[in-house]
Amino acid sequence: MVAACLGMREMNDDSHGIRRGRKFDQVLAGAREVFLRDGFEGASVDDIARVAGVSKATLYNYFPDKRLLFMEVARAECRRAADEAEALIDDAAPVAEVLRLAGERIVAFAQSDLGQRMHRLCVAESDRFPALGQVFYESGPQLVRERLAVYLAKAVARGEVRIDDLNLAADQFAQLCKADLHDRAVFGIDPARAPREVARVVEGAVAMFMARYGV
Repeated sequence: MVAACLGMREMNDDSHGIRRGRKFDQVLAGAREVFLRDGFEGASVDDIARVAGVSKATLYNYFPDKRLLFMEVARAECRRAADEAEALIDDAAPVAEVLRLAGERIVAFAQSDLGQRMHRLCVAESDRFPALGQVFYESGPQLVRERLAVYLAKAVARGEVRIDDLNLAADQFAQLCKADLHDRAVFGIDPARAPREVARVVEGAVAMFMARYGV
């Protein structure tokens, strides 16, 4: 998505107040490094510009607001994670195997440093900047639903599962993968769960999903 902007003339992204141009990826890469290191509040525009190798004027030309820059980084990370997961999925693989892989990826991003900061920022800024929540939803939960629904439709066609509402089923599975893990992370109680705990939750989500929809 972002790479396609390289070499193109600058143009306005009216929906988010962002300008795209030949140094867009450069700014984004620098911002990602600083946000992951310092968090949203700790990240300064000066540091982002320095790490990205651009002037502050160039940075502000692309992103007039630090929140917009953070959300663009988060959006790119969400899509990257989804693309990597999709590349590992074999459409012909058993449903339980695919769901297990998807569940592990869902949990990994939700518990990542960036995933948690993005969630907290959206909650904190939802009243003043509702567009943040929309971008988070479209890049996270909605994207997960769309990718899962596409796979589940193929599984239905093969007769492996019986699902009338694909979007609902995809949402249900994603929510099952959050059991206990999400609340603990949000409230700062052992936010980085041990792999065995993650596996326990994901395996439970797969088992419950297959009990409901499996043939």
